Amino acid sequence: MLVIRPLQSDDLEDLYAMAQKAGKGLTTLPADRELLQRKIDRARESFNQRCAPEAALYLFALEDIQARKTVGISGIEARVGLEEVFYNYRLSVTVNASKELGVHVRTPTLNLSNDMTDTTEICSLLLSDEYQGGGNGLLLSRCRFMFLDDFRKRFSDKVFAEMRGVSDKDGKSPLWDALGSKFFDMEFSQADMLSGLGNKSFIAELMPKYPIYLPMLPDAARAVVGMVHDNTRPALKMLQAEGFNFNGMVDIFDGGPVVEAFVHNIRTVREAVNRHAMVVNHSMDLDVPAEQRVMISNRSFRDFRVTTIPMNCIGPDTVKIPRVLAEALLVESGDPVRIAPLKEGALSPIRPNNSEPGGGKQWQT
Repeated sequence: MLVIRPLQSDDLEDLYAMAQKAGKGLTTLPADRELLQRKIDRARESFNQRCAPEAALYLFALEDIQARKTVGISGIEARVGLEEVFYNYRLSVTVNASKELGVHVRTPTLNLSNDMTDTTEICSLLLSDEYQGGGNGLLLSRCRFMFLDDFRKRFSDKVFAEMRGVSDKDGKSPLWDALGSKFFDMEFSQADMLSGLGNKSFIAELMPKYPIYLPMLPDAARAVVGMVHDNTRPALKMLQAEGFNFNGMVDIFDGGPVVEAFVHNIRTVREAVNRHAMVVNHSMDLDVPAEQRVMISNRSFRDFRVTTIPMNCIGPDTVKIPRVLAEALLVESGDPVRIAPLKEGALSPIRPNNSEPGGGKQWQT
C-alpha cells in the first residue's frame, strides 16, 4: 500500500538515496544531506504552522507502508522570490525595421526576469525507479493539487512548475556551455548545485542584464531552449493534461520551460468531489488497475494523507473504506474525505452537480 504523507525527519536516508540516483540537474533535491535535512526541517515547520504562510515549503513523501520505506517525494513552494530572488529568462521578440532599406527584422531574445515572484511553485518531484508505473507517479504529483485545493488561501491564484531542461548523461547543458559558462567560471553542475543550495546572489551579480539575442547562440543551444529532459517528458505530459501551459519563461541554466495554470482551472481541482468516509471491516479487493482507481484524501492540514481506492467504493454521499486503508488515511466513519480522478481520460462514476467557491461543492453520481 502506498500513501502520501508529510515528509518526516526519518525520511532523510531514503531521500538522500533517491537524490543520488537522480543524477545532476535536479536543482531542488541535490544529493546533500545537510541541505536535505534543512528542507525537511522547513517542511515540518510549515505543516506545524511555525512560519509565515508565504515562506512555507510543503514536502510530501510517498511511503510504501509494507516496506516502511519512502519511495517518492513532491513539494509545493508557497511563494517564490520573497526571500531568495527567483530568476528566469523570458522569451520575447525584438523588432527592428528600416524604412529606407525596406527591412523588418524580428529577433527572438532572452531577457532576465523576476516575473514569477510571489507565485506558488510545485517542485521537487522524484520517484524511485522501482516504483515507476502503476499510477504511482500520478499519485505523487497530483496529490499536490488536492492540497492546493483544500487550502487555497495559503497559495497564489496561479501555480507554476519549472521543468528540467536538456542535459547529457555527464550533466552538461548546451545552453549553459554557450551562455552561462561565458559569465560564470564554473561547470553547469556546480552552478546548478549552488542554486539548489539557495545561493542565488551570484546570478544577479554575474548574469548579463541586457537581452541575449538567440541567433547569436550556436544551433545546439538554441535547439534546447524551452525543451525538457527526456526523463521529464512524462511529468510535462501529466501537467499539460491538468491544464498547464508554457508561459514563455525558461530556466536560466538549462533552458527548461516554465508551465503554469490557475488553480481553479487545474483538472484535478475541477473534478474533485466531497464524500464522507464509511469504514468497513470486511476485506476489499484494492489491487485494481490505475484506470479503475481514484485518489482519496483526508481533509487534515497537519496530517494530510492521500492514497488510492477503487472507483466502485464510491456512493452518492459516502465512500466505503476498508479498515486498513482508513487507518493509513487517519479517518473514521463520518469524517469528510475528498476524491479526485487518478488518471486523465479514465471513466469516472462521479460527476459535478453544481459548485460553490472555495471547494464547497455539491455532487451527484
